[in-house]
Amino acid sequence: MPSKPTSSKPLTSLICIVVTYEIRVFFEGAQKEGGQTSSPPSAVFIFGDSLVDVGNNNYITTLARANLPPNGIDFPQGPTGRFCNGRTVADLLVESFGLSYPLPYLAPNNKGSMILKGVNFASAAAGILDSTGYDYIGRIPMNQQLQWAANTKSQIVQLVGEAQAEAIFANALFSVTMGSNDYINNYLLKGSSTSSSYNPQQYQDLLISTFSQQLTTLYNLGARKVVVTAVGPLGCIPSQLVLQFSVNGECVPFINGYVQGFNAALKSLLQQLTSTLPGATFVYANAYEMVQSFINNPANYGFTTVNDGCCGRGPYNGLVPCIPGASVCPNRRLFFFWDPFHPTEAANIMLSNAFLSGGTDVIEPVNIQQLVAM
Repeated sequence: MPSKPTSSKPLTSLICIVVTYEIRVFFEGAQKEGGQTSSPPSAVFIFGDSLVDVGNNNYITTLARANLPPNGIDFPQGPTGRFCNGRTVADLLVESFGLSYPLPYLAPNNKGSMILKGVNFASAAAGILDSTGYDYIGRIPMNQQLQWAANTKSQIVQLVGEAQAEAIFANALFSVTMGSNDYINNYLLKGSSTSSSYNPQQYQDLLISTFSQQLTTLYNLGARKVVVTAVGPLGCIPSQLVLQFSVNGECVPFINGYVQGFNAALKSLLQQLTSTLPGATFVYANAYEMVQSFINNPANYGFTTVNDGCCGRGPYNGLVPCIPGASVCPNRRLFFFWDPFHPTEAANIMLSNAFLSGGTDVIEPVNIQQLVAM
């Protein structure tokens, strides 16, 4: 069986969300779980890695692309660059506000009035550190994504003027999903220079200090409502189960230990930024505990398979990514993992619902609906 979380008590608000969710049409018909909110943000700006990339990597030279089937098998537009069978957590959150999906920054049609409602800057294989993801060749790290955001703000100023641009940024929702690749595509790689230069605590400190500077830069650009997603239990993803020779699909404790240390430091950092940067609220979305609860108690959430990827090849479907010719499970809603690294749309629906309207056991100090209303 998979390793147990630090707390065996179910996540209360998440259980309530799941019960409500299961009363509804489970998967195909659940387009706007939780309903459209009455006061959407002025815009949604998305930073991150492959968990929320919607196609930026289609426009760069990289090994990290998801623009071919079976990716997108359940997405209306097919394979767009999303590393999922369907929608990402960011997609679902945007839908909940009745907004259109922000376009990838590099998309040719991402210009003019299209940028006023938001932009997606995320890039598969990207990390907090510029060096992260080197094994995939091309990627857009967080520092470059912030430069893209600065460029976008300049374009918005040209469109609507400085005062209105500041208002758009102040009332926009900023979503940041970073950190996973800094471990699985950097520190944990065989022969990694970071693992030979830093012990785990030193590396964690490097990540947190760098991330602090980056989130402060985002604040200085005008962001005031920022949701930062914790890193999930990387020791439980199919890729690491293969690489670490897991027996019977058990999670890898030392990897999850690294992640728990990082998340604890991240939570403290966000509290510090909220208390020291006037007018800002930095929200901690506790993806780690939520995902660990899914893995430890799958039946409670409608899953039957939480060790194997739905799409891939090799043990746990974790050795080969979801590429043309890979095997695909027939019932995606029963699998937590879509491929060696990423959740299915079914899992993303539950995560997005919890982030949107959950209690402080899953997102704090406020949920996203409360943050947008502030």
